[in-house]
Amino acid sequence: MIPIEAIQIKPIHKHTDKEQKNLGEFGYVTDSKYRVSKTETKERTVIEIELAELESRIYKSYTNSEEDYERYSKIASTGFSLGAYIGSDLVGVVIAEEMQWNNTLLIWHYQVAEDWRRKSIGKQLMNELKCLAESNGIRAINLETQNTNMNAICFYRKCGFEIEGVDLSYYTNSDAFDGEVAIFMKRKLG
Repeated sequence: MIPIEAIQIKPIHKHTDKEQKNLGEFGYVTDSKYRVSKTETKERTVIEIELAELESRIYKSYTNSEEDYERYSKIASTGFSLGAYIGSDLVGVVIAEEMQWNNTLLIWHYQVAEDWRRKSIGKQLMNELKCLAESNGIRAINLETQNTNMNAICFYRKCGFEIEGVDLSYYTNSDAFDGEVAIFMKRKLG
């Protein structure tokens, strides 16, 4: 494990495609997911989230577009984004934006370079983000992930987040049946 003093968490004010490329690919592998189902009648709507093993492993990877980098850089300039550095190398990032209308922070992008995962960098980033939010009087931190991204869900839970909502058609109109379902998580502060 890397000594905590070797990791520096610093504010970042831009996030470029070069920095993102240095962090490497991002995505996940999973053997399970949260199966989400909905039952609706005139009197009642029930949404259930249940852990289920998959018949075959899912490999998921993502690529950011130029528009993503432009948006991340603009968001980073607002003062709620952090980078984790070992020396001058960026090894982790959280791009977050203040939502003034409901006094929360919204995490747009969260990533630790693959070679640096499971070395407490992600937890340190999240702890620093929490401190930054609290020092600015923000009441909660929000994020979105997929029902199939079990590593992320488990990590966010260890950091104090809870599932607070789902969107059954966030990505496509058939998410709940054969795709990914958006899971919204929140960490309340104070």
